[in-house]
Amino acid sequence: MILMTGFVNLNAQINNEKTEIKQITETLIDYIEGSTNGQPDRLKKAFHSDLNLYYAKEGELKTWSGKAYIEDTKEGKPTGEIGKIISIDFENDIAIAKVQISDPEGSTPYIDYFMLMKIKDHWTIIHKMFTKRVNK
Repeated sequence: MILMTGFVNLNAQINNEKTEIKQITETLIDYIEGSTNGQPDRLKKAFHSDLNLYYAKEGELKTWSGKAYIEDTKEGKPTGEIGKIISIDFENDIAIAKVQISDPEGSTPYIDYFMLMKIKDHWTIIHKMFTKRVNK
């Protein structure tokens, strides 16, 4: 949403938002295609080197290092999963995003929540949490 106060160059603001959303989308696509198509270098491009993945198992917080996640992604070995971006929200140099990863043979997709930050003019995933969608 854009709230106009005073004299604002609305076209410049809208163009900047489109550019930022496009750049964030490119980072998320590097994540999606890197993980689903067996392209660890694309994951390295999308993830900050200190990234960890967080999830709950049996009610307990679990942590998986981003480095281990990338190592588990085998070059040229697609998973068969399909990813889609659900939402992106950003302010200045920070963003949050929601992505769904589905296995065509499975009934319950994973839902990923990301925190991203623009570092040296590049949007980088600095935090990932994931869970399985609850079917109601």
